[in-house]
Amino acid sequence: MSLLHVAIISPFLLAILVPFLYKYFRTIHTGWFVLVLPVLLFAYFIQFVSTNMHGETITKTANWIPSLGINFTAYIDGLGLLFALLITGIGALVVLYSIYYLSKDKEQLNTFYVYLLMFMGAMLGVVLSDNLIVLYTFWELTSLSSFLLIGYWYTREKSRYGAQKSMLITIFGGLLMLGGFVLLYMMTNTFSIREIITQVPDITQHALFIPALILILFGAFTKSAQFPFYIWLPDAMEAPTPVSAYLHSATMVKAGIYIVARFSPIFSGTPEWFWIVSAFGIFTMFWGSFNAVKQTDLKGILAFSTVSQLGMIMSMLGVGSAAIAIDSIDDGFYTVATTAAIFHLINHATFKGSLFMVVGIIDHETGTRDIRKLGGLMSFMPITFTIAIIGAFSMAGLPPFNGFLSKEMFFTSMTRVVEMDVFNLEALGLLFPIIAWVASIFTFIYSMVIVFKTFTGKFQPEKLKKKPHEAPIGMLISPIILASLVFIFFFFPNILAYTIIEPAMASVIPSLLGDDKHFHIHITPWHGFNLELFMTLGVIALGVVGYLSLSKWRSVYGLVPEKLTLNKGYDRALFTLDKSSSTLTKFYMTGFIRDYLAYIFTFFIILLATSLIITDGFEFQLAGTAPIGIYEAVLAAVMVIGTITVLFSKSRLTAIIALGSVGYSLSLFFVLFRAPDLALTQLLVETVSVALFLLCFYHLPEFKKKEKMLRFKLTNLIISLGVGTIVTLLALSANSQRVSETISTYFIENSYELAGGKNMVNVILVDFRGFDTLFEITVLGIAALGIYSMIRLRVRKGEEG
Repeated sequence: MSLLHVAIISPFLLAILVPFLYKYFRTIHTGWFVLVLPVLLFAYFIQFVSTNMHGETITKTANWIPSLGINFTAYIDGLGLLFALLITGIGALVVLYSIYYLSKDKEQLNTFYVYLLMFMGAMLGVVLSDNLIVLYTFWELTSLSSFLLIGYWYTREKSRYGAQKSMLITIFGGLLMLGGFVLLYMMTNTFSIREIITQVPDITQHALFIPALILILFGAFTKSAQFPFYIWLPDAMEAPTPVSAYLHSATMVKAGIYIVARFSPIFSGTPEWFWIVSAFGIFTMFWGSFNAVKQTDLKGILAFSTVSQLGMIMSMLGVGSAAIAIDSIDDGFYTVATTAAIFHLINHATFKGSLFMVVGIIDHETGTRDIRKLGGLMSFMPITFTIAIIGAFSMAGLPPFNGFLSKEMFFTSMTRVVEMDVFNLEALGLLFPIIAWVASIFTFIYSMVIVFKTFTGKFQPEKLKKKPHEAPIGMLISPIILASLVFIFFFFPNILAYTIIEPAMASVIPSLLGDDKHFHIHITPWHGFNLELFMTLGVIALGVVGYLSLSKWRSVYGLVPEKLTLNKGYDRALFTLDKSSSTLTKFYMTGFIRDYLAYIFTFFIILLATSLIITDGFEFQLAGTAPIGIYEAVLAAVMVIGTITVLFSKSRLTAIIALGSVGYSLSLFFVLFRAPDLALTQLLVETVSVALFLLCFYHLPEFKKKEKMLRFKLTNLIISLGVGTIVTLLALSANSQRVSETISTYFIENSYELAGGKNMVNVILVDFRGFDTLFEITVLGIAALGIYSMIRLRVRKGEEG
């Protein structure tokens, strides 16, 4: 295992140690121990920047299940490195922020940091895995760990609800994405993403190509909160603010963005990919920004703004995918959308992370996030106010903040859609710049709401739970760093262009690389008086009017009844599913084992009988079979008589004795077939069973009335005869249609050579089936412990009574 693999799994290793650090170092905040890891990981990954700048990649493979083509192949290219730096860099700032946000005396820090480290490791695994199955494994770990983080305050009903909602939706999408991965494997016979990319020309016309595309996008859309799956994200805001700042600004929600970017070399250039990704993305941007304006909770505003910004990035990736379908490239004319998507992905992490931390500070220092109760905080929290202005104005796309640059590039990419002559864009392409412009107006409005409704206006101390004051410096360090990056990336954007964006572009659209295997990207703050600038001026003008007149047109949100919203639809669907499953469960869960056995055996008969009939699988040949001797016939007759006696016996004692005769007769069969170990085992089991029956004889229930008992026995008789017949037919057919040598030959030849034992049965149980036997013993041990616990509990209750 390489150092790169160790870097990926190191958060999981530290998570194992966190409970001990929490227990034995109670005087020190556990976050200080955790902070070291993301800082070291960021320093480790940043060394690969120069490598990627020169067009090189890093690949390290650790064998896992090589026979199935599943290996832990860690792969660092421009795209993976970008996300790894976001995960570790933002992760370090979030951990530092959490040290001052979460009290070591009031919070269970051990569980919080275990969950956080699990999530960090899972995200690193997602963005640095080349193998589809390994990627999916880490993908579902992100859903699990985010569920735990969102539900960290599990005593709150809203936290539990939000955690459940996020897990159900994201895991549903992940399962569909796994289906897409399987289809890709069926087309290419490999789980390696890099190898699949090399086979793209051969699979684009395959019948499974479009189904794979759709299933993979389901996973991406559910994780990145695209319409209509976005409904889990606002409810996830019940998590502690460090969780929101980490998961919902820079990492988890961008995992879906990563999937779309990573699989763009495979699916880009197809009309299905273009229209699904770009159309869902641009509508999600509008829908998120439109709904953000009506929110009154600051984290609610940021939640819908995140939905909107993710839709914006997704739409740019979709539009950028059309570049592959266009033969000629004019100085990056058609690649600006992908450039803008990657650039805004970075910018969004900086300004949205700082805003989440600002909201956390406001909640921490005032006791509320409700903008109806806030106002006039500027004089009490000047530093927080400054950070809020920087983050919100950048999100609104105003200069001199980095959001302005990527927003201008976004406008450029949307207006150039009209000039593309592919995918029928001549007719529908005009919708993209119009929707983008309208959505940007709402983005401007809610950005102003965050700043001015919170920090200006009338101060309302009677509505606050705490007396407001500036946050401690430790809580301000992280948002200050992020806010500083907002400025730095505006004035020096090419720090990112040459080091991060160009290598990432090479990963997303490698087929459009220049002759020197590089994209040449140059970002400047000023492009002159062009259409994009006038669009921005229009956004500002209408945005100011919209903000000032918000109270007059806000009633528009009441036009749609609450019961018609997606959230209510989700709740109704969940309630219906729960009620239906409860009704169905009550129908078949009668509490009687005999009923459950009847269901199982009836299904068994129907399934196997149907299979034998459909496949014409029954065949009966006596060639090669051993003759039946007098002893076998007698024992078989005894077993049949004993079985019939059990069924029709009117005495409990007679039934026990008859049942014992069946078991003892079976042990004699083992003796005749020269299996003394099995015979001894059967004798012991049968003796113990009969003895236990006799010991419990007094407590056994009385027989039911004859007529009810007869009907019950007839039902069981029919099922028993059916099972016996099917098993007999199956055994005869299998023995008559041997297509290969029996497995027993292998054990006979290798028991002594491979396992050093002459008793074949013992060797199979202990060596060839060692794990199976171990797990059987484990199950018995667990059952014994459970019985012992129940007995102890009953005794203790009796003593207390």
